[in-house]
Amino acid sequence: MSERFTVSVEPALAQDFDDFIKRKGYSNRSEAVRDLIRGALAKERLSPEQDGACVGVLSYMYDHHERELSKRLTQTHHAHYNLTVTTLHMHLDHDMCVESVLLKGTARDVQAFAESVMARPGIRHGQLHRIPLEHALDPGPAATPAHQHHHES
Repeated sequence: MSERFTVSVEPALAQDFDDFIKRKGYSNRSEAVRDLIRGALAKERLSPEQDGACVGVLSYMYDHHERELSKRLTQTHHAHYNLTVTTLHMHLDHDMCVESVLLKGTARDVQAFAESVMARPGIRHGQLHRIPLEHALDPGPAATPAHQHHHES
């Protein structure tokens, strides 16, 4: 069920909004308003003050000949194994590689990890895209207490 509300705007803003709707391919104003509201709320959930759960995609390009960069990147991923879900690696040419890393964690941790990777010498064109999750993260097996039975030897 939808809830209906009315918004009044000046004519110039309404025209700009209608132009936006056409450019983006929305079929009506309601769809566009819903997406804009969702986007604003998602941005707020990703703010440092909220620090909600999120998934992220970190993509970056680098020269694999850069001194020990590949090794340092691998160490960074291992040090943050709880954030890294998977990594896709692609060779662009003899020197350059692109990696995309799927991340899952708190917005703050995902952002900090991405910034630490993108700030490394040799990393080019790094970008992070985060999507907020509406539920708390499952801490996974690492946070589960050890089992309580004894093994016979």
